[in-house]
Amino acid sequence: PGEVRTPLGWFAACGVLLLSAAAFAVTWYGRTARVLARRADTLAADVASKEVYVARFTAAAERETATAKERLEAETAAARAAHAVRTDDLVRSHTARTDELVRSHAAEIDALRRERAAETETLEARLRRAESGKSAAMAAAANAAGRMQALATSMLADLRDMEHRHADEDVLTDLLHLDHRTAQAGRLADSVAVLSGARSGRRWARPIVMESILRGAMGRISGYQRVRLHSSSDAAVAGHAAEGVMHALAELMDNAANFSPPTAEVHVYVEEVPAGVIIAVEDSGLVMSDVQQRRAEAAVGSAPQDLAGLSGTRLGLAVVGRLARKHGLTVSFRPSARGGTGALLMLPQELISHAPAEPAAAPADPLPPVSGRGLSAPAPVQASAPVPAP
Repeated sequence: PGEVRTPLGWFAACGVLLLSAAAFAVTWYGRTARVLARRADTLAADVASKEVYVARFTAAAERETATAKERLEAETAAARAAHAVRTDDLVRSHTARTDELVRSHAAEIDALRRERAAETETLEARLRRAESGKSAAMAAAANAAGRMQALATSMLADLRDMEHRHADEDVLTDLLHLDHRTAQAGRLADSVAVLSGARSGRRWARPIVMESILRGAMGRISGYQRVRLHSSSDAAVAGHAAEGVMHALAELMDNAANFSPPTAEVHVYVEEVPAGVIIAVEDSGLVMSDVQQRRAEAAVGSAPQDLAGLSGTRLGLAVVGRLARKHGLTVSFRPSARGGTGALLMLPQELISHAPAEPAAAPADPLPPVSGRGLSAPAPVQASAPVPAP
């Protein structure tokens, strides 16, 4: 029929178009598949070629690595062998040089030891000669000091006898002046005896009153007229230490007088304290500096001083130091209220007593007011010359 013919034609046309499209799609997909297959084969061939190249490169690298490793090992072994040879050579050379230096050093040390031994022997011999000469000189000084002391004591006795026999005032004044000068010479002899190690022969059997100690010390210095005594003590000094205390006081008074103006007075004070008796010698002269005070305290301190380091101006302090160490005295220095320097001499209780002391000389046999040998004290038990201390 006619009404069916038209739709059927359209249907047939659509079927032909669909069939053509399907055939085209199949053909296109088949062609594309073949192209992709060929491309995959090409890529597989390239991959295989690359794998072969990589395998060849890896093998070559492994061969080169093995070769380099063998070469490095060979070179390292050769270097080690050369280094060992060089080290052995250096060790042998160093050992030989060290042995040579050791032998040379040992020879030099032996030579130096021999020289040092010879020098030591020479110095020891010189030291023994110097010590022997020093001992001989000290012994000679002690002997001379002893003779001077004996001579001064004899001269004082002769002068005292003359003073009693002559009544003329002028003659008596001259004799008193000679008595005082002789006392100063005797103090100098005593100082030499103390420094040379001799011991004084003057001894008293009983204590000596403080007044006699002070006046006896005052009478041994040249500036005795300027000394003012301030003492009301009834203490007495043990007889065996009286001469040493008197001598030490004389040295301190002499220093105070020498380092003061010519018209200035030197004041001496005595004070009893629980530890003993303090005797202060104060002047109005120069004040010691800190350095001078330390040197002075070292000179009179407990440590023995070498006479070689003493100057002529410090011999008095050296004598005081020797006497202080011998009798247990204590000496110190301080600024004086009078503007100068104060020297403090401390006598321990062991040397002090208040028992009846040696009586003063009888009025019929008066001593001069500035006698240098124990004013108002009795005659010594022993008047022989001092002998060197052992």
